[in-house]
Amino acid sequence: MVTPELRDIEIQERAARAAAAADDLADVQGEKMVLNMGPSHPATHGVLRIVLELDGEIISKAAPDIGYLHRGDEKIAENMTYTQFIPYTDRLDYLAPLANNVAYALAVEKLLGIDKELPPRCQFIRVICAELARISSHLLGLGSYAMDVGAMTVFLHTFTEREKIYNLCESLSGARFTTSYTRIGGLSRDLPPGWVEQCRKFLDEVPVNIDETETFLSRNRIFVDRTQGVGVISQEDAIDYGLSGPNLRGSGVEHDLRKVHPYLVYDQLRFDVPVGSAGDCYDRYLVRIEEMRQSVRILRQCLDQLPGGPVNVENGKIVLPPKQRVLTRMEELIHHFINVTQGVNAPPGEIYFAHENPKGELGFYINSKGGGTPHRLKIRSPSFVNLGILQYLLPGHMVSDIVAILGSFDFVMGECDR
Repeated sequence: MVTPELRDIEIQERAARAAAAADDLADVQGEKMVLNMGPSHPATHGVLRIVLELDGEIISKAAPDIGYLHRGDEKIAENMTYTQFIPYTDRLDYLAPLANNVAYALAVEKLLGIDKELPPRCQFIRVICAELARISSHLLGLGSYAMDVGAMTVFLHTFTEREKIYNLCESLSGARFTTSYTRIGGLSRDLPPGWVEQCRKFLDEVPVNIDETETFLSRNRIFVDRTQGVGVISQEDAIDYGLSGPNLRGSGVEHDLRKVHPYLVYDQLRFDVPVGSAGDCYDRYLVRIEEMRQSVRILRQCLDQLPGGPVNVENGKIVLPPKQRVLTRMEELIHHFINVTQGVNAPPGEIYFAHENPKGELGFYINSKGGGTPHRLKIRSPSFVNLGILQYLLPGHMVSDIVAILGSFDFVMGECDR
């Protein structure tokens, strides 16, 4: 059994060896080799290219090269109405589309000044969407991470539960992957009949899977050797490089936007923020395991407290009026026509809204000169910022350690190359 004291000693020894190896590189004589890892490589989880300079098996330099998936989402947003851009947010962190929808809608609503007017039922359902997305994203992240270091069984277990979440997404929005469920001022539709019971059934089943996943990995000798003491990030470095989400909390920084800057109904819910101690790959894995348990806890509270009532604000200039009224009343017909052709009439100004996404802080900066289209829209994608530490973190490690470090970061290139 590995005691905390032995684990700390082992982590310190590994960190010291890695630092010593990095210091010795300057004294090594011989020709170094440049190796391209990616952009087509199973361990880079997308089109990430890392230009490695190697001295034998030890990394002396590492330069992340991104942009292979660039699609110009920010410029596209500046040529669309606010509502038309919602489907594009699905394609940012495409492993958590429901959470992206919620983050973007909250940003636009902050610009419109209606973020405090959202009906209670809408706010609870949005929290449910965000937490389901968090569990789904962590299940995929942990499954692929485990497979990267050789644990195929975990991947099959996590994807079994993730399929159940996709069934819930399909029942909720009509789509399994790119949901586009949220709307400016509310939701596209209310919960379908029987959905709450389906969700409760899932919440009874997924903790068993989480426990099994932890049993497979937490004391697995191979997994422990590949992750403990590898990719150590101190609290100071995590803050200096702007890390967020589980990668920041894995280094012992207790920072969660749902706690420090509450939005929706998070201030009414009870949950804990898990943090690590060593800041290595193993701690980042443990943080995500516990975050899934806390998301289950949040979801149970939301279902228990779910109020009735509307899911959209009562404002025909922001939310499309009911179809029956559009076909029978002139005022609603005019609102419908203007909403579809011109978009919501946003006031001039600028805002920034940050959302605690599964990968970290997903932020939207919107600069408006009035009208239905943003003058400027910028996206603060957590994966892009988190990858900035690689050129500092990788030198001194072995080539095989890259696979474990990248897996522990759980990034997605869709939002990195937005």
